[in-house]
Formats: sequence, C-alpha cells, structure tokens
Amino acid sequence: MIPNRRHVLGALAGASLLPSHAFADVVYQRSEIHEDLAKHFADAGTAGTFVGYKIDDYLVIASDRDRSGEAKLPASTYKIPNSLIALETGVVGDPDKDIFKWDGVVRDIEAWNKDHTLRSAIAASAVPVYQEIARRIGQERMQKYVDLFEYGNRDIGGGIDHFWLTGNLRIDPVQQVDFVDRLRRGTLPVSKRSQDLVRDILPVTTVGDSIIRAKSGLLGAEIGKPSLGWMVGWAEKGSANTVFALNLDVRESHHIADRMKISQQCLTDIGAI
Repeated sequence: MIPNRRHVLGALAGASLLPSHAFADVVYQRSEIHEDLAKHFADAGTAGTFVGYKIDDYLVIASDRDRSGEAKLPASTYKIPNSLIALETGVVGDPDKDIFKWDGVVRDIEAWNKDHTLRSAIAASAVPVYQEIARRIGQERMQKYVDLFEYGNRDIGGGIDHFWLTGNLRIDPVQQVDFVDRLRRGTLPVSKRSQDLVRDILPVTTVGDSIIRAKSGLLGAEIGKPSLGWMVGWAEKGSANTVFALNLDVRESHHIADRMKISQQCLTDIGAI
C-alpha cells in the first residue's frame, strides 16, 4: 500500500525541519546538509540559505542547519497564498479577465503603473494590486485561510495590506517548501480550481529541458530599500520534481538577480535541473 504523502520533510542532523503541526502517515525520508551549496552565496558576496526537497528520492537537502529554519517576512512570496485566497473567496473570478485598475499613483517600479489582471500582477509582483486584493478579502477571511494553510506563524497582525511586508507574519524556508509542495500536489484545503489556476499563473523559467515555476520576494521593494530576497517554487525535469526555497541578504543591487541565479546553481548541484 502506498502511504499518504502529505508531508515527507524530516530532520536534518537532529534538528527538526518539520513544521510544528502534527502529521499523519509521514513517509520515511533522508535528510542531508550539503554545505558546499553555501559557496554560491559566498561567491556572490552575500549570505543565504537553500532548501530543496527531491520528491522521488524522499530527500531533503539544505545548505546549512541554522538559517534554513529561521523565519522571515515572506514579502511577495505571499502572493501565492494571497492568489489562492482571492480565487477561493471570489475576490477574483478569472485571473485573465478581472481587471484591477491602476490607482494613478506613479511608483518607482514602472511595471506597477498600469492596470493588471491577477496573472499580470503576479508576473510583475505588483504590490499595490495585492494590497487591494488583501483589503477586499478582509481580516477575517484572510486569517481563516492562513490558519487552514498552516502558513508560517499564522500571524497577520500589522495591517491587512502590510502584514506580509512589514507586519507580523513569518515563515521559514522549510515551511515554504512544505506549503509549496502541497500546492504542487493540489492538497491544500481549497478547491482544485483555485490550486490549478495558481499553479498556472506562477512565473515560469526554462533552463535547458527543465522548467522552474517560482515566485520571488523582495523585502523592502515597495519602499526602494530591498534587504532580503526570496525565491520559492519547484523545478520539473522530465517527470522528476524538486520543491525549493531560497533566501538571501540583499547587500548589493545584483543580489536581486542572484535569487534566481543561485537557485539554479543549487538546483543544478543537487541534480534537479
């Protein structure tokens, strides 16, 4: 009998990487620290962490023991659950037809200064659009789904349109992998339609014969002072899938682009692309 594969994240070197909630039918898996992955962050002149979960191998690989479990603000990686909640509550009916009108405020990021659909907004990582979406969802419904998703520390204090940017919400890389893997498999507690649509609108990067579906995050982007970068998603190589989460300190402007560059380097090193 094939056991339920809801979660297979495990312990690294005795330090638990499992989210705090209880799991049923946890499948045995291997967990490894690959310290050589850290060189990619050092070579770029920054510090960061990478966690990859190779689905078919039941193998969790992390670049370090410590930062891989440190919770941070999710920044625009929260656009993934925000999109799911928008679709599930009917705040967005169609990700290609519902239009969010530009509010006329000129912002430094040019791609934000236009009308958007949900698909174009997630591609442009348009913070103002998702802030409006969050306001339409409202505090009560937002909290309900954050709890249902068991997302990070579940704390949406700090303002309905700021909690993932400057508020109280925190999530660590292992929790990111756990959440994204449930989306990838369509096992989150929302409709199949909502999950199918969000998987479809996630930005796609092609690397050789592999595909990476991932959402970036940049803490402080909306005020022009980036400090932390995220990249979370999964890589598809043939029939093999690897879910991953990366974050790094943004010390120089090139570190923004390094989020994807280092993600690809780490994925290549572990044979995921």
